[in-house]
Amino acid sequence: MFRVSNFLVGLANALVMLVGASAIGFSLYLFLHGNTNCENALKTPLLVTGTVLFVISLMGIIGSCFKSNFVLVLYLTVLFISIVSLIGFSVFAFLVTNEGAGHVVSGRGYKEYRTGDFSNWLRNHFVDGKRWDGVRACLVQARVCSGLGGRVGQIADAFYHKNLSPIQSGCCKPPSECDFEFKNATWWEPRKGSAGGQNATAAAEGDCDAWSNAQTELCFGCNSCKAGVLENIRQKWRHLLIFNVCLIVLIITVYLFGCCARRNNRTAVNRCNNNA
Repeated sequence: MFRVSNFLVGLANALVMLVGASAIGFSLYLFLHGNTNCENALKTPLLVTGTVLFVISLMGIIGSCFKSNFVLVLYLTVLFISIVSLIGFSVFAFLVTNEGAGHVVSGRGYKEYRTGDFSNWLRNHFVDGKRWDGVRACLVQARVCSGLGGRVGQIADAFYHKNLSPIQSGCCKPPSECDFEFKNATWWEPRKGSAGGQNATAAAEGDCDAWSNAQTELCFGCNSCKAGVLENIRQKWRHLLIFNVCLIVLIITVYLFGCCARRNNRTAVNRCNNNA
């Protein structure tokens, strides 16, 4: 049992150490070569995550492979805290992403979103206040609308049946409620003879007035764009929940093997003391 449990703990941590080292290396690359706001936002969290994974896995290797019971106990304590933290985060993520759903638009292949459909926590931490300036700059630099094809003469019906992502739906075109006239995927104009081509809902949120045909503006200042970003975050966090469940099961398994390795370390030390 000594060889199996200690070997498995050491192997698992060796793999984690490689992941941590890769994260550290990529973050250092971003520090040296990253220029966009999107890349800048990743650098520090990635470096911290990689460093934590590297240190924890190193503790596991030392404790299991070099029979250091003190380090192994410290490692198991960190694992236990990680398990509790991941469970707590998973419950929290489920609660804050439970709200939010797209509104089906008649005759369209995409959905549209409103900020009021999402939890207050998501709005406050991602799109409200000055935080939106950084997100907006990231969206512009990432050219999220470039794939829509803004060529003149594009058929409106073909565009209306596109399966747009939440961000494309909210940021790259005006809301359908504005009733703008389609010119191409990223060029829309108010209909002639209409009162701004908008209904009360769209006017109240200010999205119709916020729309601009400038390719660096579009609807990046619209509430619909904020809602599209929130829906994208909500979807990513839902995927993260599935990953977290698998990770919790994996860490619990490693924790149990670590407990066996700790018991075997103590047995080995007792035998050495008795023989002495």
